[in-house]
Amino acid sequence: MQSKLKSSALETVRPPRERGFVGTVVNSAWPIVVGVALALVVQLTFPKAFGAYHSKILADCGIAIILAVSLNVVNGMTGQFSLGHAAFMALGGYTAGVVTYYGSMLLWNSAAKHGGFLGAGEWLFVAGCLIGGALATVAGYVVGLPSLRLRGDYLAIVTLGFGEILRVILQQTGPVIDDAATVRAGGIGEFFPPPVGGAVGFNGLPKYTSLFWVYAFATVMLVVAFRLKRSSLGRAMISVREDEFAAQAMGVNVARVKVMAFMIAAFFAGIAGGLYAHQFGNSIRPPDAGFLRSLDYVLMTVLGGRGSISGVALAAILLTVLPEALRDVDQYRLIVYSLLLIGMMLLRPQGLFGIHEIWDFLPRWLMGGRRAASAKPPGGENG
Repeated sequence: MQSKLKSSALETVRPPRERGFVGTVVNSAWPIVVGVALALVVQLTFPKAFGAYHSKILADCGIAIILAVSLNVVNGMTGQFSLGHAAFMALGGYTAGVVTYYGSMLLWNSAAKHGGFLGAGEWLFVAGCLIGGALATVAGYVVGLPSLRLRGDYLAIVTLGFGEILRVILQQTGPVIDDAATVRAGGIGEFFPPPVGGAVGFNGLPKYTSLFWVYAFATVMLVVAFRLKRSSLGRAMISVREDEFAAQAMGVNVARVKVMAFMIAAFFAGIAGGLYAHQFGNSIRPPDAGFLRSLDYVLMTVLGGRGSISGVALAAILLTVLPEALRDVDQYRLIVYSLLLIGMMLLRPQGLFGIHEIWDFLPRWLMGGRRAASAKPPGGENG
């Protein structure tokens, strides 16, 4: 009996060995190489073939994938309940905006877009996104600490409160400085409080976001999420989701797992915020840190499936495209949208793929004669 219990616990924490075509692909460097190459092809061909409107929708889908899949690490894989994911996005967006806007003024005496594709300005933009992700990670650590003592509705209230606090703080910031000489003469004192627009929002950011950067970062997010799910840390997250006390009894450091989940999710949310803030037609504003935007990403994780990365990515695409597809019936758009969501929850309450990944529905020979690691875990739900 003890050996059987020990075997079951080790299976929960230890990553299973992948076999077959899918396992070979997931565990190699090819997904990132192919994803970045496809992002480059999309960047060079899609805008010319379909125009700016459809390009923006495609970029919105990529940003939604990053945000939804990163939230899935907390809500889906670890079983926590966060309602403040948009706050990490906003924090990353504002931070990246400060780097690109004021960095461009200091470097090139203008906040306008500098250079072309993969030029100096775009690398400053990438640096800003990474810095925004790093700052969001620190915030994720702080927000993740209450998860050590709280769970469920109580944790959701804490994360919701974090978003509302950040929204109020952003409303109290100073106006944007639009003169490079003032930035140079004022020094560091000009940035306390940060001059990021207050309640109006941080307008005038250079529009560096492109399909290439969106889907390059989305590729990294998806690969990290898949490999995390099959790592020892990912299996520990799943064990915490299924039974926190049993996981702790078998040696899982529950505190570390919960905080790591928040930090990983916050990092990629911060990067997505940088992409969102620098997208043509967008500006980052205090309400972007609020509850309503966070709720959008929670819906994507619920509709995609509890812990299913491919399901959440597909749900992110569907919930981003659906409002645009319903614009022809604008007066009934919200009604139709709500009815479709309700119907989905009634017909498929476990989400699109349940706890499974998309390749779990592929022929068995592709899986090397066995199901993938995302199949039903010990004590888990039916997918």
